[in-house]
Amino acid sequence: MTTVEGGYALRLSDDELTRYRLAAQRAREQEADLWELAGLRPGARVVDVGCGPGAMLPVLAEVVGPHGAVAGVDADPEAVATARSVLARAGVHRAGVRRGRAEATGLPGGSFDVAMVRHVLAHNGGAEQRIVEHLASLVHPGGHVYLLDVDAAAFGVTPALPEIEDMTERYTRWHADRGNDVRVGRRLAVLARGAGLEVEAFRGWFEIEPLPVGMRGPAWAARDTLVAAGLADTADVARWDAAAAAMDAWPERPELIMAMFAVVARRPGQAS
Repeated sequence: MTTVEGGYALRLSDDELTRYRLAAQRAREQEADLWELAGLRPGARVVDVGCGPGAMLPVLAEVVGPHGAVAGVDADPEAVATARSVLARAGVHRAGVRRGRAEATGLPGGSFDVAMVRHVLAHNGGAEQRIVEHLASLVHPGGHVYLLDVDAAAFGVTPALPEIEDMTERYTRWHADRGNDVRVGRRLAVLARGAGLEVEAFRGWFEIEPLPVGMRGPAWAARDTLVAAGLADTADVARWDAAAAAMDAWPERPELIMAMFAVVARRPGQAS
């Protein structure tokens, strides 16, 4: 989840890296037909813009196979270094990661079959259209852009202690203060058409699953950012920590609920 300015709001802890890995595997299972429609298949050349710590890259490399190619781009140097380590540990040698901004990756235009951006637009308020336009320029005529994001207003854990709800509300406020649209998932088709793309599929769904023990999510990962922004203090962080620990001890796991949206859009024209 790169930002236009670079830098992460979310601390790259073991908890966050685990969350990214689980999300990558879930995406492959739940979005398989959309990936196929977008041309994510053996031999494809794909770029993951805003790849973060790279959890999606080994999954994409498996899909495109030995005759395909995968590139990752992120603005944050720590994320880029982590992504390279992820690829090395996975033994993936046909993928590379470079530092670049979501709306100016520095990659050559028209050089990919598929350009993907996941959970990035909600973190780049005001730049969403520029990012999608840049992705459209990265694929050749006939290639596809794959957009995925959320409606965070529908995000929640049920049941949850009041302290956890308070933490989530403050994280949402931080996004609003930065001009980020945490409901941007609903606008993906509009952004794609605004970039001159032809929308072939626009889908929304809820992901509902038990909250894993120890999984605290993006609001917790952003706690240092919330403190730095004056939206919380160390006493708040201590309260949230205690509440999360208490919920970890519940014998029946609460449900994590997320509203997801995805668009598959085609660049007009024919591949040369």
